[in-house]
Amino acid sequence: MSGQVIKEGHGTTARHAHVVIVGCGFAGLGTAIRLIERGFTDLLILERGDDVGGTWRDNTYPGATCDVPSHLYSYSFALNPEWTRSFSPQPEIQQYLRDIADRYQVREKVVFGCEMLDAQWNEADARWEIQTSQGPFTADIAVSAVGALCEPKLPDIKGIHTFEGKIFHSARWDHEAELTGKRVAVVGTGASAIQIVPALAPDAARLDVYQRSAPWVLPRLDRGYFALERFAFKHVPGLQRLLRAAIYANRELFVFGQTKYPRLAVLYEFMARVKMWLEIRDPALRRKVTPDYRLGCKRMLISNNYYPALGRDNVEVVTGGIKEIRENSIVAEDGTERPADAIVLATGFRVTNSPTWDLFRGRDGRTLAEIYAAEGAHAYKGTAVANFPNAFVILGPNTGLSYTSSIYTIESQINYIVDAVATVAERGLRTVEVRKDLETEYTRQVQRMMDGSIWLAGGCTSWFLDENGKNTTLWPDFSFRFRRLVRKFDVEAYETTSRAGEVTARTA
Repeated sequence: MSGQVIKEGHGTTARHAHVVIVGCGFAGLGTAIRLIERGFTDLLILERGDDVGGTWRDNTYPGATCDVPSHLYSYSFALNPEWTRSFSPQPEIQQYLRDIADRYQVREKVVFGCEMLDAQWNEADARWEIQTSQGPFTADIAVSAVGALCEPKLPDIKGIHTFEGKIFHSARWDHEAELTGKRVAVVGTGASAIQIVPALAPDAARLDVYQRSAPWVLPRLDRGYFALERFAFKHVPGLQRLLRAAIYANRELFVFGQTKYPRLAVLYEFMARVKMWLEIRDPALRRKVTPDYRLGCKRMLISNNYYPALGRDNVEVVTGGIKEIRENSIVAEDGTERPADAIVLATGFRVTNSPTWDLFRGRDGRTLAEIYAAEGAHAYKGTAVANFPNAFVILGPNTGLSYTSSIYTIESQINYIVDAVATVAERGLRTVEVRKDLETEYTRQVQRMMDGSIWLAGGCTSWFLDENGKNTTLWPDFSFRFRRLVRKFDVEAYETTSRAGEVTARTA
């Protein structure tokens, strides 16, 4: 039975599970489902929110839509023939995850409203001691499944706390804020902003878009699916999987322009420039929104209504950054002050310095954040870190995909982790900890693969890069090659101890 109560010191009690998963989005749900299918039912999911869904529960801003085709943005073991569009809106994805949780009876394993505050490895007992907002938990194995887009990144702007109007991050949308007929400022021009701006522009009295750097925008080949198509996806064997495979293969082609032959990016740049010329007639505005770096250096964006929205009479693109925010206005770097009734911070997420890194403490008591501050972010196969026994992370360093569905990587890592849990059980192991030398060599190999990539040579500074200019976010190759790397848990790459306490000899 999951959640067994065990005695702790000082009269406290803790709920114990063989596996504790932190986070209940695509990664957490998928891990639980696969573990249960393998017979590992003694597990708990700690979820700080009040529902499943992760980033798709939190990001409810107007216009929120996935930028990966619908039929690729789902679990391979639970395809959804009922997608209504080729690119699904947020409510449909959130409902899909709710349905999956119910179909596989995972909700009973979830502790909602449970925020992790600290996780410390207990060497003597060989378990993780996890402090949460709902009390202590312990686990033989811990899995971090919080993902990269969980904690909003708030800008450090002078006077931001003095603003008297509504101000909120796009991932924490204030649905009680009345923006119709108001003077609204959107700070940022990334993936969220290009969806928010077209949604707000028609109803706002004035909309100022504060742009630090212009994004490359490609066409969104979006349309609704006919009822007959959805019927065929549901009833014609193999049809949906064939479409999914075709979409996947097409997306993999982007790798050539990002890592193998960056000069190929000019083909996509030409497409983006043509789109810009067709949708923006004002030469001055066109100059403002023309990027000064290579396409692919930052996240590629797709939209059919962003440029038309920028061309509206009530919309202005402000370049050069923000000097300060006052009680009822924003002052740009050039000194121009513009009134504002509300400010939307579409400023992204803490990706290269995730707040969860501050919460995990390894064998020597150091947090993951402290180790990464000294050494840079790293993880063996993006999944395991030396000094953190019996712990695994999904969407860890260098596992992100800028060109295709992150769920492909998530499922790849889930298979690796589930195989690890099975190996521990089958061999009677007490602990597994990746060898530091192999983790270091793996990290070096990944960084060597980055050489010459568009992310490093494209002339931009993006959230893919850490403070030292290293890309510790993305996987620099085809996604199927990453899956091949993690197809099986390679126990020989780990230092292990048996339940009797003896250390297994290392294998070179």
